Amino acid sequence: MSTSEVEVEDALRSAWSLLLDQSDSIADTITLSLFERDHDLWERIGPEFRADVRTSTRQHIRRGLRILSGQGQEEGEGAGNAVELWRETGRRRARQDVPLELVLNAYMLGARILWEALVGRVTVDPAIHVDDQVLLLAARSVWTTLDVQNTVVIEAYRRETSRMQRQDLQREQGLLDGLVEGRGADPAFAEEVYATLGIGAEDAVACVALIHDRPDVGDGLATVDDRLDRLGIVARWHVRSGVHYGLLSGQLPDEDTLVGVFAPQAAGRMGVALSTDGIAGFATAFQLACRAAETVPRGASQVVAVSERLPEVLLVGNPQVAPRLVAEALGPVLAQPPAQAEVLLETLAALLRHDGSPTHAASELYCHRNTVIYRLKQIEQLTGRSLSNPRDKLLLGLALMARAR
Repeated sequence: MSTSEVEVEDALRSAWSLLLDQSDSIADTITLSLFERDHDLWERIGPEFRADVRTSTRQHIRRGLRILSGQGQEEGEGAGNAVELWRETGRRRARQDVPLELVLNAYMLGARILWEALVGRVTVDPAIHVDDQVLLLAARSVWTTLDVQNTVVIEAYRRETSRMQRQDLQREQGLLDGLVEGRGADPAFAEEVYATLGIGAEDAVACVALIHDRPDVGDGLATVDDRLDRLGIVARWHVRSGVHYGLLSGQLPDEDTLVGVFAPQAAGRMGVALSTDGIAGFATAFQLACRAAETVPRGASQVVAVSERLPEVLLVGNPQVAPRLVAEALGPVLAQPPAQAEVLLETLAALLRHDGSPTHAASELYCHRNTVIYRLKQIEQLTGRSLSNPRDKLLLGLALMARAR
């Protein structure tokens, strides 16, 4: 630097050094201004946090003035300590859940009051002479430092916020895993779930399970979350063994209504099950919702309620029974030529849908009533079972369900 530049820098440092003995007073002015400007907020935050703000502000002003006046770090502080102070403040304010906007406004207010303190000191003491150019440079140095401070604070604040969000998510997902594993019946665990997931002890609880074959499942669920929010339903999502599932809580409607919420944008095979025992019954609701989803044909996008799929859920829950059921009940029909077997099975399904009525089945199949009666006789002769027998009727219906899977 030229001689004149060195002289200006020296004058600038000398100007800032005028405030060294007032650093705590300036800091307290900043703190009081903050408290007055956002009085209601600071009152809610409480005395401990207000004391922390006062101490932190004093540290900031003291170190800032030492740097601006060329005094360097205080003994034992080490290099780069001012930046670390800003960084730690950003992290701490994030942990204290102070809005970032409020933090940045506090720094801006502090810079303004610090500059005004310098102008005021020069103005009130005739013995002090500071050139206008030096005062302008002092203003520039304050705002330049503010830019650096804000950059450091914002980065630290956002990093800490992200870290806390990851921790919260991990804790939340750990609790959801515990519920699926049946720990909801443990009172201590249930209390932790209530506190962490924001679930009331009297809230109804349900599970929705999604078996998906596409990577874009999250987009559909985000849209559903908006609808759930409008209904006052809290949703917590997790993935377990390839199943994307959610815990729903609040004043829940019945299963059919929940199906209607998810149906417009079903992201895959989905099942919904209400828990009959709140948090303690969530593991059962999870199993039932998964089995209900498994009753939906592969590749389809459909939402079903457990209450509407109980026979199918029973079959899904007993995979060894289904092939035996089909063989025992429908084996002779399936042994016929494929075209004939398909016609007989279609006729049987129509008869079961219409409570065994040949007339109504014929109307659905667009054929004559006598044709249906003839096919029914064939079915009964081949299987040795009669639709007039309630047990045979149930067995044939379950067999058709099992075969459809």
